[in-house]
Amino acid sequence: MPQLTCQNLTLGYEGKTVVSDLSFVVNTGDYLCIVGENGSGKSTLMRAILKLKTPTSGQIVPSDGLTPNDIGYLPQQTVIQKDFPASVREVVRSGCLNRCGLRPMYNRAEKQMAEDNMQKLGVAPLARRCYRELSGGQQQRILLARALCAAQKILLLDEPVAGLDPKATADMYELIAKLNKDGITIIMISHDVAASVKFASHILHIGRQSALFVGTKEDYLKSDAGRVYAGAGGEK
Repeated sequence: MPQLTCQNLTLGYEGKTVVSDLSFVVNTGDYLCIVGENGSGKSTLMRAILKLKTPTSGQIVPSDGLTPNDIGYLPQQTVIQKDFPASVREVVRSGCLNRCGLRPMYNRAEKQMAEDNMQKLGVAPLARRCYRELSGGQQQRILLARALCAAQKILLLDEPVAGLDPKATADMYELIAKLNKDGITIIMISHDVAASVKFASHILHIGRQSALFVGTKEDYLKSDAGRVYAGAGGEK
């Protein structure tokens, strides 16, 4: 069942068009990887899905009862965020803020959700630790737990393994794959084409101002773009 439908989407910034006439559908349970060169519009597209960016033309239509509160987002970490002086539990609970509305405190269900997500991602023993004292891999797990507190149906991930060592990268990919198998739709920006074709069910490959490919992973590997990029083991 469709959750998001992008229709004839044109996106740009600073007066420059980066993507034109882009159309695709994300169905419930999909694992969509968005790949492409730097500056091709991947992050701009994600911002449009999050309604942080208004398309120049076209539209993004939610369905299956999807609301903004059903979408969790894991952005790329900044240096300031890595040094955030809060406990792990506080960081994870902050994913519930949109549900709080005018309430000044988290309710029992929200606190339990945070505990459950920390347990799910293996960071519950770190709950009282200061976030900034942890390794990059641990921090990404915590931010993913935070995003899960916001997500009911879809997780948007922007380069979730950027800056991680090989072991932490492999662990993160496995965690994301498990969440997808548990029913969460994944939309992930990645520069790692090899990992994308390993884990994703669908690929959106964006070129300069147009989509080079959109469809299943299997069809991508047979396409001109897939043969060039995936066949070479990475992006050109």
